Amino acid sequence: MTDKASIKNQVSELVQPVLEEIGFELVEVEYLSKYGRWVLIIYIDKEGGVSIDDCAKVSGEIGDLIDIKSVIDHEYVLEVSSPGLNRPLNKETDFVRAVGKKIKVRMKDPIDARRNFTGYLKEFRDRTLYLEAGDEMITLSWPGIEKANLVYEFEN
Repeated sequence: MTDKASIKNQVSELVQPVLEEIGFELVEVEYLSKYGRWVLIIYIDKEGGVSIDDCAKVSGEIGDLIDIKSVIDHEYVLEVSSPGLNRPLNKETDFVRAVGKKIKVRMKDPIDARRNFTGYLKEFRDRTLYLEAGDEMITLSWPGIEKANLVYEFEN
């Protein structure tokens, strides 16, 4: 049995300095089984967005490194991608950048019988999110978040 969390952590620690050196931010690492085969997905970003050429460049830079360090001891497919419109929010800096934007948050434990919250992030201070949802202001603890992402709003 493959320890997915351990592999994600090892890959993150291995590739983050390389990505920073070549001008990219590591957004997220996913390691999952898709259609009977293992897939390692590295989400990257940079100022101005990520192109297909950027993904190819990063794939070439980190693919061999992951193999040389034997982080994954079986066959897998490496995918490098941009985080997309509904970018995941993982690090504190992600939330600082998301202030003023609409986000969706899923908490690890329910708050007033709710785990899911959507609204505008008004402030992020002292590891606390201040989320405006309709006419109410909700405070959520950053360490209590299971998952969070931007919500892309289409203009009419």
